[in-house]
Amino acid sequence: MPPVFDDGFRDKLGELFAWRRDVRRFRREPVSEELLTRLCELMQLSPSVGHSQPWRWLTVADAEQRAAVQASFSRCNADALAAYEGERAALYARLKLEGLREAPVQFAVFCDHATAQGHGLGRRTMPEMLDYSVVAAITQFWLAARAHGLGLGWVSILDPAEIAAIVGAPPDWKLIGYLCLGYPEEEQEVPELVRAGWERDQRLTGRD
Repeated sequence: MPPVFDDGFRDKLGELFAWRRDVRRFRREPVSEELLTRLCELMQLSPSVGHSQPWRWLTVADAEQRAAVQASFSRCNADALAAYEGERAALYARLKLEGLREAPVQFAVFCDHATAQGHGLGRRTMPEMLDYSVVAAITQFWLAARAHGLGLGWVSILDPAEIAAIVGAPPDWKLIGYLCLGYPEEEQEVPELVRAGWERDQRLTGRD
């Protein structure tokens, strides 16, 4: 018989969604291998087009690789800052947009565009469904991590080609996300960018 999800479970699920945050401030406390294995098992349950499961997760633990990733972020972040002016530039400069130095666990997550699994089902007319499948897997991993008290930060201010070269990814793999994982320094229901005044949260105001 399939499981029955009662009102109590649904309420808790709603709390999980509400408290999933993009974390940039991590404690140095390590994450156990047992927990990482469990999170990856839950991630593997994510839907994918044609059951292709095109996600490829590379652990980035080497100090030189991490330093190179940080250097890529610094260059890209400087370019992004230069695109803003005035008060918006000043606010951008104050934002903490990554946890690359603090996060104990880091992944470069790719989509394998050459995968034969799934035999092309569902992606002939929309090949981008492979990428979307990886995004869904990251989201599932993210929620599972939060349920276990972990925080995750998705770093997008990076050069994809540089990151692929740093971690030695095959040419048919496309970078989808660089993830920082660890125990958060603080717990906040309101997104940090909202608290910092970068943007309003439409979910809170209910208005444009």
